[in-house]
Amino acid sequence: MGLDPRIRHELLDVIAQLRSQSALTILLTTHYLDEAGRLCDRIAIVHAGKIVALDTPAALRARLGPELVELNVDGNAAEALASLRARGIADGEAFVVGSTLTMPLREGGSDRAVAAASDLCLAREISTRQPTLDDVYLQLTGDRLAAAA
Repeated sequence: MGLDPRIRHELLDVIAQLRSQSALTILLTTHYLDEAGRLCDRIAIVHAGKIVALDTPAALRARLGPELVELNVDGNAAEALASLRARGIADGEAFVVGSTLTMPLREGGSDRAVAAASDLCLAREISTRQPTLDDVYLQLTGDRLAAAA
């Protein structure tokens, strides 16, 4: 929403109150997925005019597993991802945005993935964190955005 911070917070409060007090269907369109995650029971991710995912915020985040490894790569992040995929460290759910390579962790801990990734590519920074709805959006649309550029 292109609103000043005070009005934006007040509007979000009104939407949250309407949601909790009445049997209304509220259609919210936003690019702020953290807001959608707080306010919505279901989220549709739309890309190129098509719904590419539709589920609860929790189920959408669960698509990427419980944890992500994020690497800020020196050099070509797409080549680093290809190398990690070729060695079986990254799967088809991993994605690149700019110089950041993000790998969902399915089984086991992050230690193995972090060690392998740091051995195979030049990473300026490596971190682990829980997935967000932004990650879901980027994973679903990232390759298509890169191809369009």
